[in-house]
Amino acid sequence: METEGTRTDRLGVLLDQFDHAREMAQVRLTGLSDEEYLWEPVPGCWSIRRRSEAATPRAFGPAQWVLDLGAPDIPSNEYAEVARQTAGGMTVAKIADDWSVSVERVEEILAHTGAPEPDESPVTTIAWRLGHLHFCFAGGWEWTFGERRQEPKLLVDFTPSAALALERFWALIDRWRDSVAAITDEQLDTVGFSQYPYGSDPDDPFIVVLSGANLEFIHHMAEIALLRDLWRARFTTPG
Repeated sequence: METEGTRTDRLGVLLDQFDHAREMAQVRLTGLSDEEYLWEPVPGCWSIRRRSEAATPRAFGPAQWVLDLGAPDIPSNEYAEVARQTAGGMTVAKIADDWSVSVERVEEILAHTGAPEPDESPVTTIAWRLGHLHFCFAGGWEWTFGERRQEPKLLVDFTPSAALALERFWALIDRWRDSVAAITDEQLDTVGFSQYPYGSDPDDPFIVVLSGANLEFIHHMAEIALLRDLWRARFTTPG
């Protein structure tokens, strides 16, 4: 269904949202230099690094450059989702396995009362955020439209070159978008249409997975845009 050129069907709304976000993001990323891409605004940032210089216990990647990743945990902004999953019948053991945490940690979260305290999340570089998005969408495509066999953490050859990273990223994003655009309404409602092994994709209708992918893209691109603003402001802010 369309209303004056705007799609109002479920898939159309999600595609239009993604297209708009992608258009804005591509404009905001124009002219990204290697120095800005790897800029660490504060000590202790997560980024991409040579494997020999990895600063986190689970940094990963298939080649010389790896993406920082810390010890597994469930962030406080996911506590409500964990509660919804258990209310919907998902076992504590399955949730623990999805997050690579102990059953005791999930039970601790379910027993939590009151508003969760904000996490002390690391500041991440543009390179990290872009690499994280690339990894998520590459794995999402492989385990939805691909052969569903390759380890997601080995799919992206991280690079210190901003231009190369963006070239590879936009090619992957376009492949994802083209594949999504071709799905049927029945597939949109199919539980397990995506078998992405990290998270709840195999237990969710694909429309839920697709909505989550849009959210992931939008919020990380907004963070990247802010980092670009801060990069420029560092030259003009009084010391």
